[in-house]
Amino acid sequence: MSVETTTESAPAPRKGTNILLGLTLLGLLLALWVALGFATNAFWSPNNISNLLRQGAMTAILAVGQTFVIITAGIDLSVGAIVGFTSVIVAWLLQAGVPLWASIILTLLIGVAIGAFHGFGIVRMGLPPFIITLATLTSLRGIGLLITNGSTISISHEGFTNFSRADFLGIPSLFWMVILVGIPAFIFLHLSRFGRYLFAVGSNKEAARLSGVNVDRTIYLAYILSATCAAFVGLLLASRIGIGNATQAEGWELQAIASSVIGGTSLFGAVGSVHGPLLGAFILATINNGANLLNVNSFWQRIITGLLIIIIVYFDQLRRRGSR
Repeated sequence: MSVETTTESAPAPRKGTNILLGLTLLGLLLALWVALGFATNAFWSPNNISNLLRQGAMTAILAVGQTFVIITAGIDLSVGAIVGFTSVIVAWLLQAGVPLWASIILTLLIGVAIGAFHGFGIVRMGLPPFIITLATLTSLRGIGLLITNGSTISISHEGFTNFSRADFLGIPSLFWMVILVGIPAFIFLHLSRFGRYLFAVGSNKEAARLSGVNVDRTIYLAYILSATCAAFVGLLLASRIGIGNATQAEGWELQAIASSVIGGTSLFGAVGSVHGPLLGAFILATINNGANLLNVNSFWQRIITGLLIIIIVYFDQLRRRGSR
């Protein structure tokens, strides 16, 4: 008996469900903006909207990278540490006199290398994604602190630091970076065979393998994309705050996971989109921003985020049981 192999059996995301979810999330985001506009006059101020878009942009890019991994039924706990570590790397390179373009490319390549290391640990060493990325999280924090001797590295390159503070067509440059990442990510995930491979691996690795999908390469690709997105955010963060600091972005991995889950990505794999996590990131950013304007204790912001994750994952479990 022979097994017929074809790459066309890789499942694609359900378009109708994704569109409905996207409209629901967009409606929720708009409702939050309207409600906060009535609750506090400061919400609609140009400075506040600009700040919200800048902060939400970095979480959104992290969430897109995290989504690629979660769709394969994996997890990447290292993205926050990668952000802090790469902010140190780019600051160190610029301080050493390396040209800006070379510093950016080298920093992104470090992200690629970290992602490839995660893929190697999962595929070749057989380590669970949780373990290998948790180990990287702690290691990168330590390496960054060793490089800086526990301090920070100032960035004096004005062209680099001015970028994050600039606007184009009245929209913050950091938000344009979301578009720069989001459009290719959408094409990759929803319109290419490589995106279908991610869903296939997340659904059933063995079935995907029998269908002709290179499962190992797909896992490598997912973690490389996640780490590269995190390295890109590290560049943006360094540009925004003007320093390299290994302790920056602590807890951002949880923000990225929460944004992805709120955006409809299933932690069990094989379900997800690009627009959902992007909207999820800005919903979280809006909740945090509104809480700050209303003088709500920051601890409550974490509680709200945790409750949202529990509720969404619970209903995702119910959906999975109902589909069996």
